[in-house]
Amino acid sequence: MIPINKSKGSPRGKTVSERRCVGCREMKDKATLIRVVRSADGEFSTDTTGKAAGRGAYLCKAQECVQKALKTRAFDRSFKGKVPANIYDELGAGL
Repeated sequence: MIPINKSKGSPRGKTVSERRCVGCREMKDKATLIRVVRSADGEFSTDTTGKAAGRGAYLCKAQECVQKALKTRAFDRSFKGKVPANIYDELGAGL
């Protein structure tokens, strides 16, 4: 009998990294999301590599998610502080 792998990854046991979108609150593959990072010195930026040091929050690439995150102040809650408006401008322009 072949053991059943209950992880969300492939049959070989490799798991897929999933993160929750702060806009729609759905779990999605990490590679399909945009990451916003607050570095140790308090600077905010969008992280294209997904490996920048600092606290991160993820967002879908859909315009509706950007608008919902802005309306509900989702990034402010994730980072426990005010996120500059230029980050939302970057997210809106990059889509």
